[in-house]
Amino acid sequence: MYVSKLVVVVSAILFSVAAWSQSPYQKADNTWIQISGTIASVSANSFVMDYGDGTITVTMDEHDRDATEYQLVPDDKVTVTGLIDDDFYESTSIDARSVYVQNIGTTFYSSVVDQDTPKFTFSLPVEISEVTVHGTVTSVNPAANEFTINSAARLLTVKTDAMSYDPLDNEGYQQIKVNDIVSVSGQMDRSLLEGRVLEAEYVSSLYSAR
Repeated sequence: MYVSKLVVVVSAILFSVAAWSQSPYQKADNTWIQISGTIASVSANSFVMDYGDGTITVTMDEHDRDATEYQLVPDDKVTVTGLIDDDFYESTSIDARSVYVQNIGTTFYSSVVDQDTPKFTFSLPVEISEVTVHGTVTSVNPAANEFTINSAARLLTVKTDAMSYDPLDNEGYQQIKVNDIVSVSGQMDRSLLEGRVLEAEYVSSLYSAR
């Protein structure tokens, strides 16, 4: 799993979801695509994703997706960004450059990410919330179900009590710690602390300081 391109991702521009989400079978070989769906089956260095209108094979080295720590399983919701591989002698597939796994709030990056990789941020494979911010975790308070991030030189409190899992406990793959870099999507509570409290719906770990 590569995090060396983190600055590229965090400082990236946002691409239109509609432009990225067309059928992979309608795109030319070696063109970029971002597409969301659920995992149908998993093998050593690839998985089959159901994107709603069909299925597509996604290839990514199991070491890049940290398979020793987290095993992808059928029904995992993911967003895949990568290149169409439409070899004349083989069926169309996606050569993944990143895979965002919703239920652990983590994006895995391919070891082949380089300067030719387009600059973008990742849309979540579910409803996009009203606010999405990036920042570095400065404090964690599991008892209060909240943590603080420094985003654009401004402190923001993130409440996690409305999330479907607890990213602050010591269980599961995602365990938010101080100095982690995260992307948080949710609802801004403007009635509290002049809008500096974010009710998180999804937390994506961009970099783990552990």
